Amino acid sequence: MGFRGFFRLLIVVVVAGCLYSVYAPETAEKLAPAAGAYARKLHDLLPAAVRSGETKTAAAAPEPQPPKGPPPPLVSVAEARRADYPVYLESLGQAQAYNTVTVRTRVDGQVMKIAFVEGQIVRAGDLLAQIDPRPFQATLDQAKAKKSQDEANLANAKLDQQRYSTLAKQSFATQQQLDTQNALVAQLTAAIAADSATIDAAEVQLAYTTIRAPITGRTGFRLIDEGNMVAATQQTGIVTIAQLQPIAVIFTAPEGEVTKINATLAAGAPLQVLARDSSGEKTLASGHLLLADNQVDVATGTIRLKAEFANEDNALWPGLAVSTRLTIGEVKDAVTVPTVAVQHGPNGLFVYVIDDKNRAAMRPVTVTHQNTEIAVVDKGVSAGDRVVTVGQYVLQPGTLVAIDTAANTGS
Repeated sequence: MGFRGFFRLLIVVVVAGCLYSVYAPETAEKLAPAAGAYARKLHDLLPAAVRSGETKTAAAAPEPQPPKGPPPPLVSVAEARRADYPVYLESLGQAQAYNTVTVRTRVDGQVMKIAFVEGQIVRAGDLLAQIDPRPFQATLDQAKAKKSQDEANLANAKLDQQRYSTLAKQSFATQQQLDTQNALVAQLTAAIAADSATIDAAEVQLAYTTIRAPITGRTGFRLIDEGNMVAATQQTGIVTIAQLQPIAVIFTAPEGEVTKINATLAAGAPLQVLARDSSGEKTLASGHLLLADNQVDVATGTIRLKAEFANEDNALWPGLAVSTRLTIGEVKDAVTVPTVAVQHGPNGLFVYVIDDKNRAAMRPVTVTHQNTEIAVVDKGVSAGDRVVTVGQYVLQPGTLVAIDTAANTGS
């Protein structure tokens, strides 16, 4: 029975009770139909919400819910792992050509030909420029002619020497005449030797008129044009050649590493050097340490080092600023975590470790080596522990966390 039916019944009972108490039961029975009509009239006078049954009972009302707390913070974690950790030193350096030559003329004359193109790769021995060779060819020809003349004189002097020697034995020539002829032969022999040297010098001067590349490398800007006069004494060259393959990088290391570096070089073990861009994000080339300087810079407490790179793709260029990474050793089977997991606190370094109930715990740690990506933890963390890499700043010891599985990474 609904609320409306119950209300009707109640009205009928009340009215019937009133009639029964006033009239005799039999009279009340006769008036019952009228009481029913009166009850219906009272029902029609009720509010529409009550008549339509829209009023809800207290039993149908929803029970109040207790207030909910904030959700657990979302964090990213990584697992501590055991791995071999390379120990290296990072520094800033500058690439420089392995060899650099400014090509200059060694004789005076007019430039007749420039045989290279700016920026061209030239090989050792390639023609670069040609200076007018005619004056030098003439000098060479004169030296050769002088030698021929002296050789003819020497041949005649030797014949006279033989005659004077025969006559002196027969007392038809004096010893003085023979000695004079011997001196003449020696003089002419020396003159021929001088002529040979003059010819050699003239040939060298003539060869200098053809200017060739002394090394293999890349040419720079042309410093002189065809038709200009050049002199051996002028400082301006014809072109500069830089050897790019291989190429060198000069960088520094702390003086405390000098002994270890020198010992490794003396043992013949190669020390790997990576050259990266100035931001340190992209590796440009991989090479090896070539040498350490012969003294420490007392002003900076560092030593200059030189590394060699094959540079087959010309990723390194003379004058380019690079960041270097010199590998000087390796820690075997070390416990490693991402560097971002290590935090600085008032009492030192620490990490947040998440237990199997997803609650955070603060662990003091000892870090022996560290780079931008990986940290080696000597104490405080064991292999397999989950350390927080993102979200540490909202954590307290004992905080219940939610693990961001999509962002989790290994160490």
